[in-house]
Amino acid sequence: MRLPDEPDIPAQINIVPMIDVIFAILTFFIMSTLFLTRSEGLPVNLPQAATTKLQSSAEPITVTVDQTGKISLNRQPVAFNSLPAAVRELMGSTTEVMIIINADKNATHGQVVGVMDLLRQVQGAKLAIATQKP
Repeated sequence: MRLPDEPDIPAQINIVPMIDVIFAILTFFIMSTLFLTRSEGLPVNLPQAATTKLQSSAEPITVTVDQTGKISLNRQPVAFNSLPAAVRELMGSTTEVMIIINADKNATHGQVVGVMDLLRQVQGAKLAIATQKP
């Protein structure tokens, strides 16, 4: 039995709350994947090498030489002459540390060799040069 004053409204599914939930979940996944990548140095154009090997170390120190010759130690700018002292300070009581050199492919050979020469003065420093596979 139907009452005469009830309007005849068809059933509807309101999908706006469902869309809001889906966008919230999508935002969560996008934001969480941004933190999964490990950023070890400043963005530089690494040279390519076919014989690249992955170096494993507990806590590597990264030294970045950009195309203009500016030097950064673990993403912090550092002066050329104070680089060995800053590395020793980061090493602390550790006797051996892996130092990864991220040199831009447009950085001059002299700048990279100068940085390597300074880093060889640090006792217990092992040097590695970062490259990317072709």
